[in-house]
Amino acid sequence: MTKPIQPTMTGAYYAQCVISFGLALASVAIGIAYLPVDAWIRAFLAVAVLSTVTSSFVLAKCVRDRQELGNVSSRVDQARLEKLLSEHDPYKVDAL
Repeated sequence: MTKPIQPTMTGAYYAQCVISFGLALASVAIGIAYLPVDAWIRAFLAVAVLSTVTSSFVLAKCVRDRQELGNVSSRVDQARLEKLLSEHDPYKVDAL
């Protein structure tokens, strides 16, 4: 039986993700810093951005955990099926 192909992440893709996240966060931070409003409004916007970033990380982790749980369940079911198939003898005659 062949093993399922596991997706891999290249170093370039990882670097692109980190760089794009850093640029987006830096752009928002610079935009908030140069916004012509009072300091308390800038502070509120900064806290809102940090909350959004934190929530996005938590959501990504939840999605990943759910996917991994599905993969584990699928592997357990596959192992049970393989065990049943290996124990099954189609030529065995049951005594009546």
